[in-house]
Amino acid sequence: GLELSHCVGANSLGPAGPWRSGGPCKMKRVRTVFKPEQLERLEQEFLKQQYMVGTERVDLAATLHLTETQVKVWFQNRRIKWRKQSMEQKAAKLSQLGAIQPASADSTHSKDHEEDPVDVEL
Repeated sequence: GLELSHCVGANSLGPAGPWRSGGPCKMKRVRTVFKPEQLERLEQEFLKQQYMVGTERVDLAATLHLTETQVKVWFQNRRIKWRKQSMEQKAAKLSQLGAIQPASADSTHSKDHEEDPVDVEL
């Protein structure tokens, strides 16, 4: 299961619902703190494959003394980080290409001309 901390604060926002205790106390899940050895193994597995499912996830969780849910969520968060890093790298490459773009063989087209907006009537 998930560990829950005690009351977050006395002022709870919004009406009480089935997801709350009904009182002014709101329960909050404690953030999992991974050991360096666990993180190293998780990263090794991520390098092999970005999706961990089925018995592989169960086995890895047991090996690392984590729950299956903790492993699943770690992989979800790691994929998000990986995608963000990939997008940043692509953006950096594109900006480098824009800054040091080789001269075109056709000298009639200037960079300024290519960026001018074009009005098209429909």
